[in-house]
Amino acid sequence: MNETMNFNYISSEIFLLIAICVILIVDLFQRDKERKLTFTLTQMTLIGLFIIGTGFLDVERQTAFDGHWIIDPLAILLKLSIYVITFIALFYAKPYIQHKKLMRGEYYLLTLFSVLGMMVMVSANSFLMVYLGLELLSLSLYALVALQRDSKWASESAVKYFVMGGLASGFMLYGISLIYGATGSIIIGNVSDYFASNPIDLVGKFGLVFIVIGLAFKFGAVPFHMWLPDIYHGAPSSVTAYIASVPKIAAFGMSIRILVEAFGGSVGDWSTMLMIIALASVAFGNVIAVSQSNLKRLLAYSAIAHIGYFMLGLLVGTPEGYAAAMFYIIVYALMTLAGFGIVIFMSSDDHECQQISDLRGLSRYHPWYGLLFTIIMVSMAGIPPFIGFWPKLEIFRHLINANYIFEAILAIAFSVVGLFYYLRVVKEMYFAEATDVPYISKSRTFKIALSINCLLLIILGLMPDSLYQYCLTAFNLAG
Repeated sequence: MNETMNFNYISSEIFLLIAICVILIVDLFQRDKERKLTFTLTQMTLIGLFIIGTGFLDVERQTAFDGHWIIDPLAILLKLSIYVITFIALFYAKPYIQHKKLMRGEYYLLTLFSVLGMMVMVSANSFLMVYLGLELLSLSLYALVALQRDSKWASESAVKYFVMGGLASGFMLYGISLIYGATGSIIIGNVSDYFASNPIDLVGKFGLVFIVIGLAFKFGAVPFHMWLPDIYHGAPSSVTAYIASVPKIAAFGMSIRILVEAFGGSVGDWSTMLMIIALASVAFGNVIAVSQSNLKRLLAYSAIAHIGYFMLGLLVGTPEGYAAAMFYIIVYALMTLAGFGIVIFMSSDDHECQQISDLRGLSRYHPWYGLLFTIIMVSMAGIPPFIGFWPKLEIFRHLINANYIFEAILAIAFSVVGLFYYLRVVKEMYFAEATDVPYISKSRTFKIALSINCLLLIILGLMPDSLYQYCLTAFNLAG
């Protein structure tokens, strides 16, 4: 068989498509309103994908399908992270969508379609494949946000997400068309070779600007953040937890494919734009989060700040910086999933945990879960020995090594601002007077999943190198 048509390289994607078709047919004949079989098959699919993915851990960088597809350690590790975090997110979603009467097979199928889109994004070796993966992911997420049809907030969020997502896709597509016009190719390797032997011209620079704007839109970075707080606030909490965590990993993979692999020789042309976006996100996200009383909006503005820190790792322009950024985005996905997991955990049939004041009495009446949420908050604040501290430290270290001293100092200063609003949430749990006993989910599976998720933050914090070494391996830096 021609190496460029080696279907073994897309075995995970083929397996997932077959699984989706099977689950779709099985779900049609289900009478169980809780959709237990659909949920079980979905989780088994993710386990199967993980097992298949581990078989490629030692793979060397290979391209297939006439250069449109790539398989390398970066793609495999990002895919494995996507499977694991999606697996946990679905455990959080099951009791929530049951309470909110969203328990339909479409929820799980749309989640799997979005996973397929993310898999395509991280293995794309052409702008065409990047765009196809991005659209498959985006369309699935729009539908997930709109599933709660009786909620005006969810409907408004879905429309807003669709409009802003379409705008971002338009920017990116226009940028890709300009790059194609300048280079005559959509294969990332060919674009890189062209700009290595030819200076980037005005058309290429315009294309690069539009692509960076599209990426910033997808990340929710300042000044293209306007959609993110409203979507996080209005979407069903289980969908928000998913959107806030897993797609960020795929967006990182897309950024590496485009900025590093296609425009690696033109770092100076995109690093300045990225620096402005990153510092603005760090400053704006942390400052605005201080004034938030709504927990979901606080986590949304916190997400904007975290995206800024992550982008500072890309700004460095070295493999070490990219590995640190990968470390940061995976850790952030775990932390934010746990944060929204608590929001879901404390939401009942007739009341959704939204305000910070809803956390009052959690430490008194449910001390274990109060402790878990404290772990999440201090980890997101970047306090050692929790896992949130180590990737932030690596980002700052590489910034200083690359002589971005002012940027590092500014980012550290705003980390102190972040400490204030995270600890304010802890203060509300432990020191504010409670008028009612806070509700918590009765699902035993949910309790176990949440506990494991939070304990992972401690275990990884005590052994950060266990995860960081894999990130270094993705960029051929491991010793």
